[in-house]
Formats: sequence, C-alpha cells, structure tokens
Amino acid sequence: MQAASRAWRTTSRQSYRSAFVLRQNHQQAQPQNPQSPDSSGRTTSFGFRTVPEESKESLVKNVFDSVASNYDLMNDATSFGVHRLWKDTFVSTLRPGRKGPLRCIDVAGGTGDIALRILDHARETYADRETSVEVVDINAQMLKEGFTRFKKTMYHNTPQVSFHEANAQELPSSQFKDDTYDLYTIAFGIRNCTSIPAVLKEAYRVLKPGATFACLEFSKVNNPLLSTFYDQYSFTVIPLLGTILAGDRDSYQYLVESIRKFPSQPDFAQMIRDAGFTTGRDVDGGAWTDLWGGIASIHTGVKV
Repeated sequence: MQAASRAWRTTSRQSYRSAFVLRQNHQQAQPQNPQSPDSSGRTTSFGFRTVPEESKESLVKNVFDSVASNYDLMNDATSFGVHRLWKDTFVSTLRPGRKGPLRCIDVAGGTGDIALRILDHARETYADRETSVEVVDINAQMLKEGFTRFKKTMYHNTPQVSFHEANAQELPSSQFKDDTYDLYTIAFGIRNCTSIPAVLKEAYRVLKPGATFACLEFSKVNNPLLSTFYDQYSFTVIPLLGTILAGDRDSYQYLVESIRKFPSQPDFAQMIRDAGFTTGRDVDGGAWTDLWGGIASIHTGVKV
C-alpha cells in the first residue's frame, strides 16, 4: 500500500506539472498585445464590459486569484448562503455510485467542494470507494485551496482524487482523452469562461457515449417580485459585502454582472444541444431544474 501510495503521488505530481507546463505554453502563445493587428478582433463580455477575447482569461484569473481564499464567503454573498444546499442537491440528483464506480471530471472545480460531495455521496449511499474525480481548474490558487481541503479527508493521497491545472476550453487531449469520463460536472464556473460553446464541445469530447454532462449555474429569475428583490440585493449588498468582508469590491461587482450576462435557461439548453447532447424539453424539470425560483439552475445533457 505504501509503495502504491508513493507511486500515485509521483504520478499525480507529474500530471500536475505536465498540465501546468501545457498551460504555460498556452499563455506564451497568446499575442502580447490583445488589440494588435494579429488579434482575432473578437470580443466577449467581462461582466458588463466588452473586452477582447484574448483579455478575458487574464481578467478572470485576477478575480479568482483575489477571491480564492474567501471563495465560500463569495458564494455565501451571491447565494444568500444557500450555495451549499444547491451543491448538495446538484450531486444528489446525479446519484454518483448508483450504477457502480464512475470516472468523473469536475471542471472549474478548484476548491474541490463538488468533488468531495461526489465521493462522499458514492461512499455513504452506495458503499462505493472506487469512484474517482479529476478536479480541473485554470487557476492555480483555487486548486491550492482544494488540495488543502482534501488533505483533511480520507481521500487525500488516494487514486480517488487528483488536481490538474488546465483550460476548460482546451483540455490537453494527451491527458484528457476522448470518450473517457462517465460524468462531467461544472458548478458556478462556465459563465466565467471566454467561450461557452468551446467548453461544451470539450465536455462532449471527453465524455463516453451515454455519459452525463451536468452544470450548476446562476440563472434567470422568473418571478418578477423575486427578480426585483434579487437585483437590488445583488447590485447594492453584494459589492458592499465584498468591500467589508474581503476588501475587494471590484471582484464581487464582476461576479454579480457575470450572472446577469449568462444566457437564460432555454438559451443555455439550446447551446448544450448544439454541442451534441440530448436534453429534456425546454421546461423547468426537463432540460433544466430551477432552484429558488431560478436564482440557480441545474442543466443536464447526455452524450449520444
């Protein structure tokens, strides 16, 4: 067992370093001036700002470098503190371990809270100690938080969990091979990516036929009264909390704005289908399930 553990740690470190080198190479390949004539000229949203696509990745990285150590606090602020319940619901509806061990990939999952829930659910509900989760994040600081969290659990230094720095839009194919995973999860992360279609395309590539894509994300509130209250809370209270609790108003302001820029439930469901997945009908309880009136939603799709 000790030899196996040492071998796994060596493999894990090598895998992490390999992903980091690939990530560095990707960064070095970017144009030095995003507005130069060699740039693609395409733009995207960074909150309510319109920025060159080449700039968003570094802007988002700066935000999450800033909030990494207070990530749960950030989610408490943006979700009235119920993000933990939403994550519990997200994982329990997926029922990992019900049909046997799964190989899972949790993307934009650096802090490890979804991965930990997956492993706990499989173990506690189905006595499954073979399901594994590969945690992927573009941000090294977020991965550091997740690795520290897992050091306090029974899964640390086991093959059940590993951490990898990589871009959700360009998962290295040498490491994340086609038709590999039984379950792909991404929670409160896809709205921060430069190209949502590119993320969905990669999710489709790495999943096995018949496997599940599952996304938990802030969404559009349908009740007018709740929507008005949530808007007032979001644009007044959340940035203020960012200032008071974390000394960082700008990052929290961006997070609020990014929620408002995310596609509606039907539009996102169509994007999932455009990537090749099948979904339910475009209703609550079909292609998606609304939580708290649509403050957040769970979207699922199956690779065909």
